[in-house]
Formats: sequence, C-alpha cells, structure tokens
Amino acid sequence: MLRSFISFALAFVPFLACSEPTRPNFIFLIADDHRWDAMSTVQKEHGEKGRYPWFETPQLDRLAAGGVRFRNAFITHSICSPGRAGFLTGQYTHVNGVMDNETPFPENAVTHATLLRDAGYQTAYFGKWHMGNQVARPGFTYAASFVDQGIYQDCPFVINGNDTPSTGWVDDVSTDFTIDWLKKNHTKPFSLILGFKSPHNRRGGENLPERLRGLYEGKTTRRTPNCDLAAIYHKPLTEEDKGKERGLSANSVHLDYLRHVKGIDDNVGRILDSLEELKLTENTVVVYSSDNGYFLGERGLGDKRALYEEGLRIPFIVRYPRLFPKGKLVDELVINQDLAPTFLDLAGLPKNPAMHGTSLKELAQGNKPADWRTSFLAIYRKELGDTPTCHGIRTEKAKLILYPHKPEWTEVFDLTNDPYELNHLPIDGPLAKELMQEIEKQMKAVNFNPIGKRK
Repeated sequence: MLRSFISFALAFVPFLACSEPTRPNFIFLIADDHRWDAMSTVQKEHGEKGRYPWFETPQLDRLAAGGVRFRNAFITHSICSPGRAGFLTGQYTHVNGVMDNETPFPENAVTHATLLRDAGYQTAYFGKWHMGNQVARPGFTYAASFVDQGIYQDCPFVINGNDTPSTGWVDDVSTDFTIDWLKKNHTKPFSLILGFKSPHNRRGGENLPERLRGLYEGKTTRRTPNCDLAAIYHKPLTEEDKGKERGLSANSVHLDYLRHVKGIDDNVGRILDSLEELKLTENTVVVYSSDNGYFLGERGLGDKRALYEEGLRIPFIVRYPRLFPKGKLVDELVINQDLAPTFLDLAGLPKNPAMHGTSLKELAQGNKPADWRTSFLAIYRKELGDTPTCHGIRTEKAKLILYPHKPEWTEVFDLTNDPYELNHLPIDGPLAKELMQEIEKQMKAVNFNPIGKRK
C-alpha cells in the first residue's frame, strides 16, 4: 500500500509543477505619432465618417481580433518623450521629470522594466527611445537602439554601448534585432520594448522602404468638420491653409503618414509570426500603442501637443491569449500610465505605490472595477512650436482646457453632442463649473502645479 502511494505521489509531482502559474512574457510595441484611428478596424467602425476607409492594417487588426482593444485610450502629455516616460514609470510627467523632448530619462527611476528585471525577467529595448540624445537605456539589460530621432535609412544603432552600423529601413532593422534576440532568449521570462520611428515626421519618399513608396497612389483622405476651424491660439484659417499642411498638399502628407503606419503593420505581423514559430503566443502579453496622437489637418494642425482629441487619443491593444478574451472592446477611459501597473499585476508583482496608473487586468477580463476612473488630467508645457502651456480635464462626456497665461482662451466642450469640439460652451455655465471642480480634484490628487515655467 505504501509503495503504491509513493508511486502515485511521484507520478503526480510533474503535474503539480506544470499546474503552477507560468509567468507571462511581455512585448510592448510603441509607435511614434500614431493617432488612434489610423487602423482599418477603427475605420470600419467609423463607416461614412472614416477619414481613410480604404486604409488597411491587417496585422494590427489581427492583434485586436486576438485580444482586447481599448477604444478610449489617451496619452496624458502629448509629445514623444513625456508619453514614453509615462508608459515606463506609470507616473505623470511632472512627477517622473520628463516634461519635454530634451530631458534624459532619470537613470534611477522605478519602472516596470526595473521591477521585472529585479524579479528575474530578462529586459531588452529595441529601436526608438528618444529622451533627448540619451544613450543609456535604464532598466534594460540588453539594448539595440538608436540615439535621439535617428534616421529612416541605414540608421546607426548602439548595441549594448557599442556603435553599430545598419543597412535598411530603420523599423525593419529594429524588428530584425528584436526577432534575433527573441530566438536566442525565449526560454526564460522576458519583457521587451520595440520602439518604431514611424510615422514620425520627415516622412515619405526615400524615408520609406521601396515596397511602400507608391502605395495608395490615387487615394484621397476625407476632411472632418474641425479641419476648417483654427486652434484657439491661432488666427482663422484661410482657404489656402485648409488645403495644405507644412506647405504641401494635405492629401499627399496624409498618404505618406499612412504609408509609414503600413510599414509598422508589416513589422507587427513579423513579431506575431515569430511568437507563433517559437510557441510563445499563449503566454506572451503583447501591447501596441503610441507615444501620442497626431493631427492630420484638424484645426489646421499637423503635429501633436495640443489637448484636442486628435492629439490625446492613441491606439491601445492588449493581447494575452492565456487570460484575456479575443476580440473584446472596452470603452472605459484608459491612459498611458496604466501600462506599468498592468505588466506588474500580470507578473504577480505589487504595484509601485508611486504609480498613478491602474492595472487593466480586470477591465480586459470584462470586470469593471467600481472605482474605475471617469476622468483624467492632461497637461502640456510649451517647448517647440507655438502651442502654449495648457492643462485640462477629459471626462467620459466632456472636456475643459485651461491656458494659465491666457485665461480668455479657456475651452469647454460637450463631447457627447460635439465630438469634433466645434462649439465653445460658456466658461461660466453649469458644465464648466462641474469640470472646474473635477480638474481641481485631479490636480490635487497628483500634486500638479498648473503654472509652468514657459509660456
């Protein structure tokens, strides 16, 4: 009897070991300036209101079909480096210190990468980092990345501190480095970030791979009602202004932008294929997002920075087949600071108390926490360009934008009835008063001083 029990117990041990929770791998794919609607799955939802209904991103659609797409995702500081710092730290930028594109990322910062590394994860960074001309990649034990903005063709990389030439289109090359590292390091838990340079400016022509240069010839993008309306801090648009961006035909600018997004889509597919080949799909969390939104002519703008919807809204897709449903849509407000606590939660690690974000795990599984946010604070401190320092509150249905140096520019929008933000509501009306109370509450919660140093 005893011998039989021992034999049974020994046979059961492997089962117990296999049944223990497996730590997931993490891949964060981050584009530069990818607005929320530049995906075919979103264009299909928009129907007749879609700006480019012919545009197709089959690999991003594939990712969304296999996971959860957050349809109301936002950046809280709409420029490159601050957006990236928020993803890493889970904090607002006035706390993590990266308030502009020139500030290096603090090397002693606590991030999802540092915490996962300390918990035994391999951490790696590929492609665009930005953060001024910083060479270090704090929190990552391996890096194949380029400095500052890099260049689109034959971009020099720094691989673990060593200057290394490359040949080809930079986003293809960054993906090559990522896949090569995956093949060599996939037997242990890992967390990696792949930063695409696209669709950042200096787009089109020779800055595209040859396979994309003639794509979409003859196609046109549609205008939206707010393409004829100037930003509050600009003079009214002329007819010539309405047809051009950066002195070029608006349509040609848009086509080049979408060609770069298509290049990203190609490389997302390569990453997903590699995960399948390595049998990592089920246990790998893949997130796709962007460091900020982008204007394609709305309010005469062709950049980001401003706190109108086009500058703040970002794509946000999370796929984790072992735990999350397929093809799920979530409409609650999520922000870039939610990424870090989500990774920690899924890895079974506690959230850093200094993080402002919240894990998306419950939302992704279809369980909305009773205290889930109904608003968030958005900020911008003036750097390049003429967008002034501003901050605002975005709720599920409305928005307030304050310009501390120009109070007469205060903007109040009812987003339910005015999604293009065409009509300024009274700044002493009931909605404005409600939003003022909410923004004061949110600023206090994160200890935000609204008066920046720059005008």
